[in-house]
Amino acid sequence: MYRPIIGTLGYILSPDGKQTLLVHRNGRPGDYHSGKYNGLGGKMHADEDVVACMRREIREEAGIECEAMVLRGTVNWTDFGPNGEDWLGFIFRIDRFRGTPKSENEEGTLLWHPTDRLLELPMWEGDRYFLPLVFDADPRPFHGHMPYHDGRPAGWTVHRL
Repeated sequence: MYRPIIGTLGYILSPDGKQTLLVHRNGRPGDYHSGKYNGLGGKMHADEDVVACMRREIREEAGIECEAMVLRGTVNWTDFGPNGEDWLGFIFRIDRFRGTPKSENEEGTLLWHPTDRLLELPMWEGDRYFLPLVFDADPRPFHGHMPYHDGRPAGWTVHRL
């Protein structure tokens, strides 16, 4: 039976649009994501929709308020994580925010990186497939499926409507 964990993942652009705020997962010993760079986000609560979830996660993890954001796509990660969970992720780009981002949170250090060089950072191998779609000029959301096997992507299919 398919019963995914539903989550959000957000990529925050700097005011000039040239940099993206990422978390360097170096804050928790034994973290499955340790050493990797990632967007901000997490699991959706039963009493919220994906937009509310994304706003809450950004507030909790970066200390800022989203003022303009766009749903860039969805990814269905199957057999992902240490226990082989299925995840359905809603991927957002945050184009405008209010406040000053934190420099760190419990997961790690928050750092700005040139958007055109994100793929040079250590990250999940699978992120390299969808990350360019978050920042491209195509206004259509993408919808991808990325099965994992032994901690690595075993495939990638993507559609745009």
